[in-house]
Amino acid sequence: MRVFWFAGFFLARWAHGNEYWNATELEAAYYGAGGGSPPLLVGLTLIQSAAAKGAVCLDGSLPGYHLHRGYGSGANSWVVNLEGGGWCNDIKSCVYRKRSHHGSSYFMEKQLQFTGILSDKPDENPDFYNWNRVKIRYCDGASFLGEGYNKAAGLYFRGQRIWLAAMEELMSNGMHYANQALLSGCSAGGLATIQHCDEFRALFPRNTKVKCLADAGMFLDVVDVAGGHTMRSFFGGVVSLQGAWRNLPRTCTSRMDATSCFFPQNVIDNIRTPLFLVNTAYDVWQLQQSLAPKTADPHDSWGGCKMNHANCDGYQLQFLLGFRNQMLSAIRGFSMSRKSGLFINSCFAHCQSERQDTWYANNSPQLGYKRIATDVGDWFFDRSKVNAVDCAYPCDNTCHHIVFRGRQ
Repeated sequence: MRVFWFAGFFLARWAHGNEYWNATELEAAYYGAGGGSPPLLVGLTLIQSAAAKGAVCLDGSLPGYHLHRGYGSGANSWVVNLEGGGWCNDIKSCVYRKRSHHGSSYFMEKQLQFTGILSDKPDENPDFYNWNRVKIRYCDGASFLGEGYNKAAGLYFRGQRIWLAAMEELMSNGMHYANQALLSGCSAGGLATIQHCDEFRALFPRNTKVKCLADAGMFLDVVDVAGGHTMRSFFGGVVSLQGAWRNLPRTCTSRMDATSCFFPQNVIDNIRTPLFLVNTAYDVWQLQQSLAPKTADPHDSWGGCKMNHANCDGYQLQFLLGFRNQMLSAIRGFSMSRKSGLFINSCFAHCQSERQDTWYANNSPQLGYKRIATDVGDWFFDRSKVNAVDCAYPCDNTCHHIVFRGRQ
């Protein structure tokens, strides 16, 4: 199955340092095609206490979240989802970002669709449908890790404070009584989930079951098609500009530089809290922006491949196989932990836990005849050990590949 979207619109965002699609926008294609009943809409709540703590978005506005209360057996269980949406690594891109919903609550949607792991329907989200489900909005641009202020540009880099203010708000709204909790997020939110996983665990008593799920958060420190280090340079700007180095785990920064510690591959082995990684081994975000960005491919020889995996030639597929192998190498030590979980499929996709068609639908991606939601549930509830890793592309015929249409 393929999910089509118009590339021209999204790549216009990409140029300003923002992620160029999100799960909500792709979800419209699924429901618009008759893929299930309309999703739940959940209203935005601003954190009124955040201003006094300096826990504000890039433009100084209040951060927010969307909460749908649990009931029945899920009344004291919580899924806390960290929104994704790229990063900004310099003043120009952060000034642009603060005029969007990823930098200001003035531009945030008043309601969001809750789909995938946030769905309230048992036939769409069998293990978590009746839990308290929260999406924390992302408006800082450094995966909830920044600490700083640029007076000249009027930019507040307060991601860590937003994280703390949101956790305090949720604890006061009943999460303090949780008997089980799952921190999740996709893309930049997946990276944030990894970085904040042990902090989340520390909020609760020892007898509370707490785990973390990072989707599409394994951004790799790899060489691009020109032999450069596009992603390392980009992350270096994020870490330096926004002061994220102050909030990276000491277990990493005590032995490596701060930019290296922003990359999850250098953090996951030292996370004490049980962590599940959902990732594609051919992540289209990383293909577009890390492996073959325009700066590394000025003659656009990768243009067709980036738009549609079916257009990749033999050399390009071999290069992407090398990326897959680096992904598997990065998680090798992590996979040996009895607490860890993995769902690594060989699809040209990005973010699969928040989209209904990829999380839990009749034709969702599978590994070993099990869908992502099933594997995550089996791992969370200790029904089985989950260590699912796909064979190399093109062996998997259950993929929902993302294919772009329109001008590049």
